[in-house]
Amino acid sequence: MLNNELATRRAEAISRGVGVTTQIFAAKAQNAELWDVEGRRYIDFAAGIAVVNTGHRHPKVIEAVKAQLDQFTHTCHQVVPYANYVELAERLNKAVPGDFPKKTVFVTTGAEAVENAIKIARAATKRSAVIAFSGAFHGRTFMGMTLTGKVQPYKAGFGAMMPDVFHLPFPVALHGTSDDDAFAALDKLFKADVDPSRVAAFIVEPVQGEGGFYDVPLAFMRKLREVADQHGILLIADEVQTGFARTGKLFAMEHFGVAADITTMAKGLGGGFPIAAVTGRADVMDAPNPGGLGGTYGGNPIGIAAGNAVLDLIEEEGLCARAEELGVRLKQRLKTLTNVAPQIADIRGLGFMIAVEFNNPETGAPDAAFTNGVREKALEKGLILLTCGVYGNVVRFLAPLTIEDKVFGEALDILEETLRDCAQGV
Repeated sequence: MLNNELATRRAEAISRGVGVTTQIFAAKAQNAELWDVEGRRYIDFAAGIAVVNTGHRHPKVIEAVKAQLDQFTHTCHQVVPYANYVELAERLNKAVPGDFPKKTVFVTTGAEAVENAIKIARAATKRSAVIAFSGAFHGRTFMGMTLTGKVQPYKAGFGAMMPDVFHLPFPVALHGTSDDDAFAALDKLFKADVDPSRVAAFIVEPVQGEGGFYDVPLAFMRKLREVADQHGILLIADEVQTGFARTGKLFAMEHFGVAADITTMAKGLGGGFPIAAVTGRADVMDAPNPGGLGGTYGGNPIGIAAGNAVLDLIEEEGLCARAEELGVRLKQRLKTLTNVAPQIADIRGLGFMIAVEFNNPETGAPDAAFTNGVREKALEKGLILLTCGVYGNVVRFLAPLTIEDKVFGEALDILEETLRDCAQGV
C-alpha cells in the first residue's frame, strides 16, 4: 500500500473540508516515532496536536485501557455511572488551579468542553454575552468557531455566527498590540457595544494555540481577573492545548498566579483516547439543571481509564520538569540559528510549548511561504512539524514530553539542517 494511492482514495471518499497537513498515512507509532504505510520512519513533533503528551501508546496508558476493556466499554454515565469517572473528577477538582471547591463534568472533545463552559457560565450568571480574543481558537462547532478569532479556514462559508460574542485584540507586543491597547479596546467595547452587566464570561487561552503560541502577558492576565471580578464576569481558561504538563505546569494558568472560574481541557488528558472535561467553581458548575449537561459518550470509560493513567504518568515520570528541560534545549538550538536564518523573528514559549516565527528579513512582513517550506523540508527529512498563526508564519513544536534524548537530539539536528537549507534556498 502506497501513500499516494491512499491519498487518491482519501480525496474521493472524504469531504475536502477535512484538511490534512501531510500526505503520509500512519501504520504504527511508539512514543515520539511514527512509521507510514511504506515503512518510512518519522519523528513526531506534532503529537496529534498536543494529544499524546505522554507519547504514542505509552505502556501504562495501554495497560489501563486494556484493563477497562475487560470490564465494560460503555454504559452512558447518565444511565449507569461508574467509579473511575468519579475518581478522575475528584483528581481534577484537586489539580485545577483555584483555592475553592470545584466540580467537573466530562465530555468528549475540546470544542464540546468549550460549548459546555459557555452554557455553564450563562446559567450561573443569568447573562448571555461572551468576550473572546483575536487569534483565539476554541473549536469548530458554531459557538466554538464564533469564539475563534480567525476567519480562514474556520468561519469562512458557514454563514452568520452565534449572537452576543465579542472579540478583543490579543496583546502581542511583537505585532504592536500592548496590554494597554487591549484594555482600551475593552473599555470602548463596554461603552459602545455591550454593558458589562450583560457579560457572562471572558474566555482566554493562557497560551494561544492556533493563533501562534503567544502566551498571555502576566500583568494582562492578572488585570483581566480584576476586571472580571469588578463586573461579576466569570473567567474561562481554555486549557485544551496547554494542559497536562505541556507548558511545564500541569495547567498553564499556574504560571499566572490567578485562577479561572472555569477550566476546559481535552487533548493531553486522554493520552490518545477521546476525553474532555470542564472543571470549575462548585457553585458555578451546579448552576445548570440536571440533564442540562452531559452526552451519550461523555466520560466514556475507556477515555476515563486513560485519563487516570495520564495523571499518574505525569507525576511518576516528572513530565512537568521534563517539559521545561526540553523547551530550554530547543530554544537554545534555535537561538544558535538566528544568524543562519535571518527569517527568524521570534523564539518563544512556556515549557515545551515552543514556537518560532518567521518574517521576511527585508520587509518584516510575515513569511508564510518560508514557514511552509520549513515544514515541507523537515517532512522530507523525517520530522513532522505543524504551522500556526493568523498569518501562517509560525512553526509550533509539540513533541511528546516522553521523547527519548537520542530521538530528541536527532530531531534537533534535522531541524537545524532544514533551517539552513531553507535559508539558503536549497
